[in-house]
Amino acid sequence: MSDADDAPSPVRRGRRSGDSTTRQAILAAARSRFAEDGYAATTIRKVAADAGVDPALILQFFQSKEGLFGAMMAISPDALARIVGAFDGPGQGLGERVVRAFLALWEGPAENAEPLLAMVRAAVSNEHASAQLREFFQTRLQDAISPKLNRPDAAMRAGFASAMLVGVIIGRRIVCVPALADGEQEAVVRLLGPAIQVVLIGDVAP
Repeated sequence: MSDADDAPSPVRRGRRSGDSTTRQAILAAARSRFAEDGYAATTIRKVAADAGVDPALILQFFQSKEGLFGAMMAISPDALARIVGAFDGPGQGLGERVVRAFLALWEGPAENAEPLLAMVRAAVSNEHASAQLREFFQTRLQDAISPKLNRPDAAMRAGFASAMLVGVIIGRRIVCVPALADGEQEAVVRLLGPAIQVVLIGDVAP
């Protein structure tokens, strides 16, 4: 659906005042809608209905659906720092620390988890979302993690580990494969942690 399809016909007053609180309400509604429906099925009108505002107000703030998508993609620096921080400490248990931090981000508070899920849902069909996902892994994760691994193939190892973890998230949160979706986080940590450890640095004997 194009932005033209999303745009309202008559311009009406929104039911909320156009202040920062309204903007945050729109972004919260967009996070939930993009995460639930994906990029293609989400429309300005649906987000407006969820946020309780007129569609014209969303276009006033963000200009287009792509602009709204880009604005709601912000992930808090503290959340990313927790993943990078998992690489601090001894090699023993690194895989489990990384899996635990990754799941805490993707399955944690909505303000972080929903933009990430929306990005994955949209990446297959939308180039803007694909670019966001590449930037997230390349610039915000791999470039921060690689120096901590301190080896020439660190970027490749970080990339493979990230791909494995995203695959688990897709199985748990998007496709909802029962064996994955029903598993407790700590059970996933115990099963997946040793594999991630081998990919990142090789097995470390206890």
